[in-house]
Amino acid sequence: MADTKTAAAGGNSAIMPIVGVFVAGVVAVLTFHQVAIWVLHLFGVLPNVAYNFTAATKPLGVPVVLSLAFWGGVWALPMAWLMRDRSGAGYWWFALLFGAVVVTLGAWFVVPWIKGAFGVTGPAATTVLGRPLGLNIIVGPIVNGAWGVGVALILKLMPAGWAWR
Repeated sequence: MADTKTAAAGGNSAIMPIVGVFVAGVVAVLTFHQVAIWVLHLFGVLPNVAYNFTAATKPLGVPVVLSLAFWGGVWALPMAWLMRDRSGAGYWWFALLFGAVVVTLGAWFVVPWIKGAFGVTGPAATTVLGRPLGLNIIVGPIVNGAWGVGVALILKLMPAGWAWR
């Protein structure tokens, strides 16, 4: 006979870690990532403000912060999968470096390539190599590193069945 306990009622499900990790990534964007943007804005490093609901992404027109939250949930999945057997300082360093390096490189090179493939032109479809270098080069690693640490912290705080351990 099949197990009739649902995940919501305390049962174990293979899908729950995926949902939990995705939610951790979304929450980390809405907290750690956006707070890092806010701090960088306060110091004059970043002209745009946190929690930007006015600007829309191309080509779908979704508000920037909601797009970032969705992709934060997606990026959290491979990060959490790779972190599942790490502990101690290695756990935290991996989270920081995954966010600061892997996610930032994806934002710099993969995202513009994908947007260009869908007909988006202009700055949104230009890789970091096609833009002038300046102080803003540190923004990606800082905010994405903050996101990585945020995901790691949220995963530690989640119940055992809601994240890979």
